[in-house]
Amino acid sequence: QVQLVESGGGLVQSGGSLRLSCLASGSIYAMGWYRQAPGKQRELVARIVWGGNTNYADSVKGRFTVSRDNAKNTVYLQMSSLNAEDTAVYYCFGGRTSASTDYWGQGTQVTVSS
Repeated sequence: QVQLVESGGGLVQSGGSLRLSCLASGSIYAMGWYRQAPGKQRELVARIVWGGNTNYADSVKGRFTVSRDNAKNTVYLQMSSLNAEDTAVYYCFGGRTSASTDYWGQGTQVTVSS
């Protein structure tokens, strides 16, 4: 069982930036981030596979960048131009395939103040 530990959440002003990190206890093919805002369903934010291919939610394209360091079993989410709609709990995930979500982190709160 792979464990995921997120870090980097917090409070930021609208227009600001924040970087999330997620350390995995082992290597995982696909990694990325979901988020869940109050009263809303969990949604995919960004995914990156071992070779570096990525995909993003339309709402974050051009503002967020997902990256990974395979040697460190770590995935990052660089978030810029944050707005109130980005406020959510962000969950790191890992998948054994490009489409699966087999492992989850505990979540980290991101709050954007207007």
